[in-house]
Amino acid sequence: MEPPVFEEIDPAGDCDCPGCAHWRRVLPQSRSGRFPGHPAARGTALVVAAVASTTLAAHAAPAAALPPAGPDVFAGEEPEAPQGPRSPLHGQAGPPAGAERPARLPATTRADIIARARTWVTRKVPYGVTSYWSDGYRQDCSGYVSMAWGLPGNEWTGSLGDYAERITKAELQPGDVLLYHNAGDPYGGSHVVLFGGWTDASRSQYAAYEQTVPHTRRRTTPYAYWNNSSRYVPYRYKGVTDGAARSTEAAGPPAAEGRIPFPGVAYFGPGADNRHVAELGRLLAGRGAGRFHPAAPGPRWTDGVRRAVRAFQEAQGWRGAAADGLPGPLTWELLVSGGGRDVHSGDSASATGGPPSGSSRHGVRGYPGRALFRPGAVNDQVTRLGEQLVRKGFGRYYADGPGPRWSEADRRNVEAFQRAQGWRGGAADGYPGPETWRRLFLS
Repeated sequence: MEPPVFEEIDPAGDCDCPGCAHWRRVLPQSRSGRFPGHPAARGTALVVAAVASTTLAAHAAPAAALPPAGPDVFAGEEPEAPQGPRSPLHGQAGPPAGAERPARLPATTRADIIARARTWVTRKVPYGVTSYWSDGYRQDCSGYVSMAWGLPGNEWTGSLGDYAERITKAELQPGDVLLYHNAGDPYGGSHVVLFGGWTDASRSQYAAYEQTVPHTRRRTTPYAYWNNSSRYVPYRYKGVTDGAARSTEAAGPPAAEGRIPFPGVAYFGPGADNRHVAELGRLLAGRGAGRFHPAAPGPRWTDGVRRAVRAFQEAQGWRGAAADGLPGPLTWELLVSGGGRDVHSGDSASATGGPPSGSSRHGVRGYPGRALFRPGAVNDQVTRLGEQLVRKGFGRYYADGPGPRWSEADRRNVEAFQRAQGWRGGAADGYPGPETWRRLFLS
């Protein structure tokens, strides 16, 4: 990979601009003892005026060129992420990194790349140029991407391009990267971030997964990056495929032309009422998750929609914060493209009111389905549930005894039973799921 050719100028040593003041503060942490990412690095003269305006952006007006800040967009930020050289897993103590590239690159999917990237975000892996995480990857920006791509060793910004092909902004998809290799200061002024998907319809901001000080993070970032934006180049790993194998048990929607772009996280969640929620419900129903919200997909966000999203996320093998029931760019991309795995009949115990252990199955004998236990429901199963709660000693909230109409007393009695199992949070919401039903009717 050939980096952009440019020369640099040497700013005054007592400059009071925000960029110079910043690097004077962090200079003792620099491996080289030099300003690792100076907004106006050293040399003789800039070759191109356009390059000068970008390189000196932090020196002149660090926040002026950035798009309007969103909820988690902070103007004027710069990466504090010097990187290490190419090295084997676990560093020099590990097996040697061969001089030759592997004959065949490890194959992976976009879903797997993002899932691996999320593991470091969840664990808040500390940043470190000379540190190696338990998986063997160096805890800097290039080591993080090496890990997410599943490469056999730790690469750096000068070699990641050998494993990838250059693409355009329009071609960016989750799992691709935005790479800036600074030949003038490669170990201190270079950076790479993992592209997680667009967060707005105008494609001016995206979800960036990156390893930087103090730890791994995912945040909304202006395209292409906070600084040196024009120097970041989009790349795609050569061993990536569009998604995991499709399920044959439940046919999902085919990949459509003119895919609907991800509208942004602000359109989903409690209180949301818009056409994107309705589209989300339709897509989920086509992937086997419609039973989690039995009503026809509509524009209002409900707990059923969240359970359906969570069931789909768990079907991809995601857990914890990666399966929170709120659609992000990758969840949306898999839904609209027909990629990833469909929801099976036995998936997602935690999404139906059971414990998060995943020990329950939706095929629990006698379980009639969650739709029969909700406000306004009137049926014999509500009576049956109430009578069993009384037998088990959980009928304290009934005033006149169980009946066929679902009531708040039913919900509170179910909640009491669930809490007696040691469940908390969404697993003890007072609505019986398969595992609640199984335990309640155990002989």
